[in-house]
Amino acid sequence: MLTKIVSRTKTPLWSIMILGLTSSNTFASTAMLDQDDLVGISFWLISMALVASTAFFFLERDVVSTKWKTSLTVSGLVTLVAAVHYFYMREVWVETGSTPTVFRYIDWLITVPLLMVEFYLILSAIAKVPTGVFWRLMIGTLVMLIGGYLGEAAYLTAFPAFIIGMLGWVFILYEIFAGEASKINSGSATPAVQKAFNTMRWIVTIGWAIYPVGYYFGYLTGNDPSESASLLNLIYNLADVLNKITFGLIIWNVAKTESETLKH
Repeated sequence: MLTKIVSRTKTPLWSIMILGLTSSNTFASTAMLDQDDLVGISFWLISMALVASTAFFFLERDVVSTKWKTSLTVSGLVTLVAAVHYFYMREVWVETGSTPTVFRYIDWLITVPLLMVEFYLILSAIAKVPTGVFWRLMIGTLVMLIGGYLGEAAYLTAFPAFIIGMLGWVFILYEIFAGEASKINSGSATPAVQKAFNTMRWIVTIGWAIYPVGYYFGYLTGNDPSESASLLNLIYNLADVLNKITFGLIIWNVAKTESETLKH
């Protein structure tokens, strides 16, 4: 059926994918969302915001210069993958009232490395960037995520796992503030790219600091994690919508600015 629709219309395939992913049949939950369920409502609102952001990034991809198309594509993929997982996480929460840890970390395992790739891509658009920058960002990301998951899934006690995750985050911060990525940005990037790079790294500093706050209230206060599930998920949801959508908007802004400069 999908093939017939694509062949008979000029509608981009990505828009048909989004329509299919957000259809009520695809993500229909057997349990109704309680109007007083603040956490469930936050899952729903954020999933819709992520779908809208995906459509926006993919549409804007067609109006920027060639060298920025990949960056906007990655931004759209980040919000698309996150949207799909948020539909499923909402269902887990509504039906069980428990934290959808596995779904959340599957989401992060895909989207957070893609966010780190954005640093590499915007620098690659204006300079030759060694692959070492890419791999260091990936290593820091994996250490951060693996540490967090081991603690939340109770494979390690919460505090040592928290320290492992924080070390990965600090390694990323070093690379983008004092490492080779930072030096390439300050030495080769245009003013627009430098502004975007600086804003992105402050999001990684301040925006990503929300996640350790959620982890702390979820696992390090001494309360049973089931009792802290609502606060944990609200904090994580806030962090996701801020970091993933804002990150993409920064990329879109620099892409538009640089593309318009080239036209003139």
